[in-house]
Amino acid sequence: MEKNSVEIRKDLVFDVGMHQGEDTVYYLKRGFRVVGFDANPELIRENREKFAGEIDRNELVIVEGAIIDDPGIEKVKFYVNEDSSVWGTVHADFAARNEKLGTSSKVVEVKAIDFASCLTEYGIPYYMKIDIEGADLCCLRTLDNFQHKPPYISIESNKVNFADLLQEIELLANLGYTDFKAVQQADVPKMKVPVNSSEGRIVDHVFSKEASGLFGSDLPGNWVDKEGIIKEYRRIFIQYRRYGDSTFWQKNPLGRRFLQALARITGNHYPGWYDTHARHESFSRND
Repeated sequence: MEKNSVEIRKDLVFDVGMHQGEDTVYYLKRGFRVVGFDANPELIRENREKFAGEIDRNELVIVEGAIIDDPGIEKVKFYVNEDSSVWGTVHADFAARNEKLGTSSKVVEVKAIDFASCLTEYGIPYYMKIDIEGADLCCLRTLDNFQHKPPYISIESNKVNFADLLQEIELLANLGYTDFKAVQQADVPKMKVPVNSSEGRIVDHVFSKEASGLFGSDLPGNWVDKEGIIKEYRRIFIQYRRYGDSTFWQKNPLGRRFLQALARITGNHYPGWYDTHARHESFSRND
């Protein structure tokens, strides 16, 4: 089947999982146009008020609804987490996991989003941030129908099942992504925009703890190949098995306090969580 030939828009970023606009505000400051996606009606309303000026100036488009694999469905159940808004999801198993962690959810019906139509309408973005609690791969699978891919992309990596994480990396590789970085998200508030950045305007910016942080050539550290990122995640998953959500350390208040104290002393996080950033082969260069 012939693939869609929508062109890359180098001034465009997709914020898939907009939440409270923590990342959108950063992308706008850097001078990018942004298409933001979220399914939580309350967050959408807040963001439309917060970014009213940017919307009026056509710097920002907000798409309301849930991205799913089936384009024939018009409505979908969305689980709004009432304790942690960042954990909203269309997946019942994710909602059940969150309940085991002491949170509760309410179910609302939201519009289903045809992600392919959005790519066709707005263009292929320069960078695509994806963080939609269990549905990240829907976006990646959609990209397979397009000739051009975002030069840079990031997803929230799986921290529960190593086989599922390998599937994420394999899917990225099949899309033509050859260079990877695992970025510790607990370190995002300490990130600074490089003074020699080539990713838009040079700005001062303080990242919140819910933000995804820097992207593209601004990211610290070296890019590694597919084998390199798998090796790195094997090490990370040892930490997950030792200190992850289902362990004594996270389930016990004293254990959590101990890990927090240890993190302050060592400067490391136990276990933290990671985003996988990838750079497409058509855009690879020696950084």
